[in-house]
Amino acid sequence: MLRRRARRGRGTNAGDDPLDAAQERRVRAVLALGGVPQADLPDGVQQVRLRLLERAAKGEESPRDVSAWAAVVASNLAMDWHRARRRQERLGERLAALREPPGGGEESRVLSLAVARGLDELPDAQRQILVLRFYGDLPVRTIAEQLGIPEGTVKSRLHAAVRALRTRLHEDEVV
Repeated sequence: MLRRRARRGRGTNAGDDPLDAAQERRVRAVLALGGVPQADLPDGVQQVRLRLLERAAKGEESPRDVSAWAAVVASNLAMDWHRARRRQERLGERLAALREPPGGGEESRVLSLAVARGLDELPDAQRQILVLRFYGDLPVRTIAEQLGIPEGTVKSRLHAAVRALRTRLHEDEVV
């Protein structure tokens, strides 16, 4: 009886953590073994907690074995993380190919790859605005309207993205 209660977690009342310490360690281990970087582990644990709380909020019954359920969710999150990473890598490759001029030599290929890597390292919001502005050729006003953010935010993110990309290209001694 006590084991069953321990497996079910501590409940879903406000202020209660749906994962106990042992379950959290197991989730972290599954995420880490699934290839999720250390820096992203806390986010993964929070995602598992959120999904457990969402189940309770919908009125769904708590899983019979919360620990096993959490491990499966963590495994799925690790797979999602890898899929997202592969998508980003493919995006970088596509962008590099788009910017490569016909008949371009080795020098332009190196620059294209460096830009693609630099784009991959930018935060999502900065990368999105940089791509929309320079690859999508959209004006700042249109980007702001489409994303539902102020023009000043678009400009500041764009400035930060260009600065970060320029720094990266100088560090790589490409420009």
